[in-house]
Amino acid sequence: MDISAVNLNRLAVFVAVVEAGSLTAAAGRLGLAKSMVSKHMQLLESEVGVDLLVRSTRTLRLTEAGRAFYEASRQVLQAAGDAIEQARTGRNSVQGKLRVAAPVDYGVMVVAPLLSSLRARYPGLTVELQCADHRVDLIAEGIDVAVRLGKLGDSGHQAARIGPLLRWLVASPDFIARHTMPNGPDAPAALASMPYVELTVVAQPGSFTLSDAQGHVHEVAMRNTVFSTNSAYASRAAALAGNGVLRATVFSVQDDVAAGRLVRLLPDWSLAASDIHAVYPASPHLPQKVRVFIDELKMIASKKT
Repeated sequence: MDISAVNLNRLAVFVAVVEAGSLTAAAGRLGLAKSMVSKHMQLLESEVGVDLLVRSTRTLRLTEAGRAFYEASRQVLQAAGDAIEQARTGRNSVQGKLRVAAPVDYGVMVVAPLLSSLRARYPGLTVELQCADHRVDLIAEGIDVAVRLGKLGDSGHQAARIGPLLRWLVASPDFIARHTMPNGPDAPAALASMPYVELTVVAQPGSFTLSDAQGHVHEVAMRNTVFSTNSAYASRAAALAGNGVLRATVFSVQDDVAAGRLVRLLPDWSLAASDIHAVYPASPHLPQKVRVFIDELKMIASKKT
């Protein structure tokens, strides 16, 4: 169809109706009369040529075509907003609100300090950081960029590799004093029977692969889990308290190891590495605020490896 036949201003009204949940709420949000919002929806459906909404006296829901059209409309409005911001601020200006999502531990320990540093350098920048261990919907929640640890799913978004995601086996000095630590070529096999702190939200939480510089590889399945949790912070706390061996991300425990609160076990053996990515909605106009955030995150990652 000819795009000129569709009034693009009505896309913003349509998105507001879907997100507000009713014509009345959308009218209040947009500062329009309810009758005007209703008229916009009727005209938009006529222009598009399909029903987008099913209305009743009390409810409003999307048709199947309406759901697809809503996602596309969100992307069109986001792209338009990004292009306008790019045109207004210029390529070398970092300002406006930057919405970032990250896993809880990485968000608190790495992303929050970085965003604070950016705020100090760019006074026109405001930030919103959402820390959650579930994957957020970038489009539905209006996220500019999300940090993802580990394997990427096929989301249709663009992604930039930040750096490697490394892990260590660690335990507290008190735990080590109470147990005979495995060593020598049979150390990986002996490790399997030691008390273990398990982070349940990772894939195969009790199993991992160790390899050494000579190319020897051992598959380890921990058999003595004494503390399990779905929180990386809680697993670190359990290891610090001497509960057992922990497989932890380097960024979360490297300060503890440097300070002697935790000790790296089997340093001659390495756990398989994965990647850290920044994921953002596909757009021909990447906002400068997102570009600067990604570049700074890459720089931090390069200093820690």
